[in-house]
Formats: sequence, C-alpha cells, structure tokens
Amino acid sequence: MKHERILITGAGGQLGTVLTVELQKKYGADNVIASDLRLNPDFVGHFEVLDATDFEALKSVVLKYKITQIFHLVAILSANGEKFPLNTWDINMKSLFNVLEVSRLHGINKVFYPSSIAVFGEDVEKDNTPQNPNLTPLTVYGMSKVAGENWASYYHKRYGLDVRSLRYPGVIGYQSMPGGGTTDYAVDIYHKAVKNESFECFLEASTHLPMIFIDDAIRATIELMDAPAEEISVRTSYNLSGMSFAPQEVFDVIKKTIPNFEITYKPDFRQGIADSWPNSIDDTQAKKDWGWQPKYNLENMTEVMIEKLRIYYNNKLIA
Repeated sequence: MKHERILITGAGGQLGTVLTVELQKKYGADNVIASDLRLNPDFVGHFEVLDATDFEALKSVVLKYKITQIFHLVAILSANGEKFPLNTWDINMKSLFNVLEVSRLHGINKVFYPSSIAVFGEDVEKDNTPQNPNLTPLTVYGMSKVAGENWASYYHKRYGLDVRSLRYPGVIGYQSMPGGGTTDYAVDIYHKAVKNESFECFLEASTHLPMIFIDDAIRATIELMDAPAEEISVRTSYNLSGMSFAPQEVFDVIKKTIPNFEITYKPDFRQGIADSWPNSIDDTQAKKDWGWQPKYNLENMTEVMIEKLRIYYNNKLIA
C-alpha cells in the first residue's frame, strides 16, 4: 500500500472532494495527487491544475509523480450535459480516452471509472433493474457512460488494464453543492430546509429514484478498488444501490425535524430524464463479488445531513 501513488482527476467535484480526503487517510497525503481545472484555495495536500482532455498534460502529471492508480472523476453530468450535448460528449469521452491510453502506455496498476444509473433507458425493468439489461440511455451523459463502460471492458480484455467501475445512483452529500445532475434535488432540498427556505422541486412528488449517501458511495469505491482482481467479474460497471425514494418521502422525513419546512413541485425537462431511469437497482453482483452492503437509509442519512449542514451554515454566520 505504501508504494501506491494516486491521481484523482476531477477532484473538485462532489465525489472527488470527499474521495480525496479518504484516500489521503488511506495512503498518506504525500501519495495522493488531486487535480482539476482550478485549485480550491482551502485544499490541503498535493494539487495539480490539470485539463484531463490534454493528453500531454495528463501524461506529464502521471510521470512526475510516478502514478500507479488513477481515479478518473471528470464528467459533465446529466442535466448540464443536455444544454451542450456535443461538448458533453467530447469532454466525457476525450478525458476517458486519455486516462485509458496513459494508463496503458505507462504501467498504471488500476483505473477507477465512475458510471451511472444514467446508462439505463426506457427499455429496462424499472424495479430492481438487473445488472445486464439493454442499455439505451436518453441523455448524452448516459450515452457517454455506456460507451465508457464498453471501452473499460475493451482495455481490460485487449491490454489487461485493470479498470473497475460502479454505476452510481444519485449521490447525496453535505460536503459540496449540487453539481448539475438530475438527482441533485435530493441534495438541494436539505440545504433549503436547514436555511429555513421553501423548496421548489423540479421533479414530481412521486418520482422514485435510486440514491446513495456519500459515505456509502466513497466506501463502495474504495472497497471495489481494494478487492482482489480475481473477484471482479464485471468489467463494464457494477450496479450499486443504497436506497430508493421520491421527493415527497424525503420531504416527509425532513419535516419530522424541521416541521415548518414547505415544498412545491414544478417539474421541468429533468422530469423526462428521471422518468427514463430505474425506480430501484439490483446490486446482487456487487454483494456477491466483493461483499458490498450499504449502511445508510433515508432516515439515518437525513439525520446526518441536517446535523452537518446546520454546523456548516452556523459557521458561515459566525464567519
């Protein structure tokens, strides 16, 4: 473990912010290099300003730090991606190709590639969506993730590159603001509640979607990457599940703690995206192969979200 040198691309995003800290704890801060298009002035550790679509720049960082693992988190997400579809495709795919190629050429031991429930389209079973359905996504983000899964499998079969992947459901965390995804209502709703503001939801009240708390998502990522290679049977991307709920359900749970909280519903274009996604996910293969088990449900996640965001906003008022 002490010999691993980790590069995280897209480290400033929702997942990257938290994953960087956990990997620093695991491998030591000197062995983790975070990178993104711009530096967060509050960041502690090694950081490189890096555009992952620039192959030579990526290669330079890999060689400079003698990188052995890459966690590639760069992506334009579902809702933002629909605003500029061609740009979304170019950035999502070019950055992935660069990571795969630099890894093949320079002896990277493992690559992590995040996929998403956005890979599923209207042709799948909505409840307990299986591991290997027909993937016909309706968004460019989803299309790029399906393509990425297949390229990950290709590089493993053709070149022996150890690429591992998870299909994340909506990730809910308190450490960063919403980042342009269709499931982001489930982050924003907690911010509004803690700030004693009403919340206008862009999805219908009964829209069930798979979700996962950030702590479970990060733990799943690290557990997958730690698993012995012979236990990894899925070389496209593993289904991953934490919980499933609708906006009205999370609202009802929040009101137990913040009884004056109010919500209205005004569905927009993101409703169509959500309607094409599963209600719940079957992640039996992840449980079988590397022992995945979620720890958080809607109730205990809500407790943590409200507690942490109250601390955050109280500190902002004090500052």
